[in-house]
Amino acid sequence: MYKAIFFDLDGTLTDSGEGITKSVQYALEKIGKPEPDLQKLRIFVGPPLLEQFEEYAGIDEETARKAVEIYRERYAPIGIFENELYPGIEEMLSGLKNRGYKLAIASSKPEVFVKIVAEHFHIDSYFDEMVGSEPEGGRTNKTEVIEEALKRLGLSEHRDQVMMVGDKEHDVFGARRAGLECIAVSYGYGTEEELENAHPYKIVNSAEEILDFFA
Repeated sequence: MYKAIFFDLDGTLTDSGEGITKSVQYALEKIGKPEPDLQKLRIFVGPPLLEQFEEYAGIDEETARKAVEIYRERYAPIGIFENELYPGIEEMLSGLKNRGYKLAIASSKPEVFVKIVAEHFHIDSYFDEMVGSEPEGGRTNKTEVIEEALKRLGLSEHRDQVMMVGDKEHDVFGARRAGLECIAVSYGYGTEEELENAHPYKIVNSAEEILDFFA
């Protein structure tokens, strides 16, 4: 029986694509790798930025770190708010909380931004913990974020009672490496093929279906 649910943020709770892709576009322009097509930059929503910049632009780690810094020049004051909750999210969180589940955010986004977004949309009160990456502290990938969430909630020895919910293959793989099952949402930024090939526990199409699963 599940007692806790960990949620990814971008592409799962909020549709953050506009702010992220425009900030990535800004950074790529600054490092001399311009990309006029925002649709091509949707792959940046969710996974760790450093890896995505290296892979997408074919740049070394040092240049990618510079790109991340430039990205945040735009994202912190502007892009973070080019964002909206997916339909039914607040009702789902309220329903799960009322049923006694422990809830946490487990995101690859820096923890400071995770908290700003959750507070901006007034959903922070639903969560027992909000965990993000800490690049300077060595917590950089999804598995490490999940491990930290388990630790904070005292669930490291009870992984079979925890379900991850995310929208990309790296959510499924990160959860699996941490010993958790993962429900994938189809309405986010992962493609149908990507999610099917990742073999999540289940694929759902809406916040309502998430709530129904945990009824």
